[in-house]
This record gives sequence, C-alpha cells and structure tokens, in this order.
Amino acid sequence: MARERLRVTLSGATGETGAEIANAILDLSDTFHLTALARPASANKPEYENFKKRGASVIVADLGTVNDHLVSTLKGCDIVVCAVTLEGLDPGPMNNLATAAQHAGVKRFIPSLFGPVCPPRGVVPIRDLKEDMIDHIRNLSLPYTLIDVGWWYQMSLPAVPSGKLDHLLFFPITTITGSGNVECAMTDKRDIGRYVARIIADPQTLNRSVFLYNEIWTQNKLFDLVERLSGETIPRQHETQEDLKLKIDSAKKRSNDGDETALASFAMMAYNYSLWIRGDNTPAKARDLGYLVANDMYPDIKGTSLEDYVKSLLDGNIGRIYAGRR
Repeated sequence: MARERLRVTLSGATGETGAEIANAILDLSDTFHLTALARPASANKPEYENFKKRGASVIVADLGTVNDHLVSTLKGCDIVVCAVTLEGLDPGPMNNLATAAQHAGVKRFIPSLFGPVCPPRGVVPIRDLKEDMIDHIRNLSLPYTLIDVGWWYQMSLPAVPSGKLDHLLFFPITTITGSGNVECAMTDKRDIGRYVARIIADPQTLNRSVFLYNEIWTQNKLFDLVERLSGETIPRQHETQEDLKLKIDSAKKRSNDGDETALASFAMMAYNYSLWIRGDNTPAKARDLGYLVANDMYPDIKGTSLEDYVKSLLDGNIGRIYAGRR
C-alpha cells in the first residue's frame, strides 16, 4: 500500500526562496502534495499556472488577518512553509499564518528564516524581528522547524572590470570587509529547495533548528576564484571594522529618525558585520547555537560548488536573481 503523501502548504511560492522550495516539492510528487497560497494581488502570475500544470493546488488567501478562509484552507495540512519576505519589516502576515496554522491543527510550521546563522538578538535587526516571530510560534505551542541556509553565492560575487557580469549581479560586491579572511558558510540558492524538502519530512527535525550550506569561503578566496576563472584582476577596496561600525551607527540613527531609505543599507551593513567581522555564519557557530547541520544528516545531497556556479555565470548559463527588480 502506497504511503499517503504529506500535504504541504507554501506561502511566498513565487519568491526567490519560495520558488526553489516549490519546485523541489513538486519534483517529489510521490512524497508531497503542494498547495500554494497566492495573494489576491498576485493570483494571476504565470508561475501559479505552471504550478497547477505540475499537480499543485493554488488557493487565493489573505494573510492580512487570521480569517476563517485561511484557517479552513490549512485544515488537514501536515506542513506549512512560510517563505514570504518581511516587507516593510512587518511580521504581521507571518504571525497571522502561524496563528491560523495553530487554529487549523497543522503538524509542523516552517517560518520564513532562510538566512545566515547569527546570534538571536542584538546583531542583525532583521534577525531580531524573526526571533520575535519564533517567540510567537512557541507561544502558540505550534510544532515547528527553523531552517537557516547560509549566505547565497548570488549575493557574494564581485563585478569584473570588463563589465561581463554586470547584468547578472543583483548586488555586486565592491568592498572586502575587514581582513577578508573570515570564513563564511555559503549556499547556491538553487540548492535550498532540495534540502528543505528533506528537512520538513524528517521526524528528527521537529522542534529543532537546522542549518544547511554548500561550502565555506572567505572574501579573499572568493575574489581570487573570480579572478582565476575570469582572467581579470579585480580592484580590492577594504573597509575596516571601525569604518563599518560607524556607518552602521549612522544608518541606524537615520532609520530610527524615520528615514526609510536608510533601512535597507542598515540591514545589509549589519549582515556584513555579522558575516565578515564577527564570523557568525559557520557550521561551528550553528552547532554552538543548538542547530542540527543538514550536511551531516543528508550526505547524499550534493550542492553546487562555488567554482561551478561562477563558471556557469561567466558562460552566461545562469540568470540574475530578482530579475524583475532594477
């Protein structure tokens, strides 16, 4: 007798992370049935039609409140995965989804973390907000799994002087932070879905935090790699810890004073401080914080190497992330 499929409901299924998760779940149709939640404003996106053709259900749902329709949609669901972004740093939609999942009797909730490892509070402001969401989930006594994924290859590469990569890099790196020798666990965004599909079906990960990554790199070695593969010499500007801290303090003050334009730079600089100065985003630090490490648990999953990713980028075989933005 065939095992009953796990019923997974995913919000944020057309975003950068959500789409990787959706595709991985749809590739495992013997294990999962996917329901994608679509916001009313985006229900006609072609991605949802593609999901339907591959066997998914698509339901329009409003996460603005904990409403009867949302609770009814989640009834009978085994796993809810939230991959929506913190738009305007508003945790309301994610908290509403968690509350509705608790009302519906969902067996496991995966909040929208999917970032680098860092201390729970006081280092990266976006992480502070996400920790508040985790507190909300625990206060609901809602079973959960917390998943962090390191720092994307796609957010880590320098441009080359010829301009060959300019149209492919959403966020080209122009400055090496600190010494450039601090290690950081990095991940190809395209590999996240395969890990998530394994993690959410594993009883060992219930009510646990899980960290996944592909490889460990420093910024100096990363620049060396791009230079070797491109044949170009990349200018290296360095930013000291002290200079970065001053910029963070300035952006934080402007943000607190109501300057909305300072918020994004404040968040990114805080991430840089955590990643490249403090060295928070490593498997060792993850284990210290109580994470399971997916690479230990699922050694059969082979992620893309950074070298192969850069080669494909230089060959023009990979597109830019956030293709619909700037």
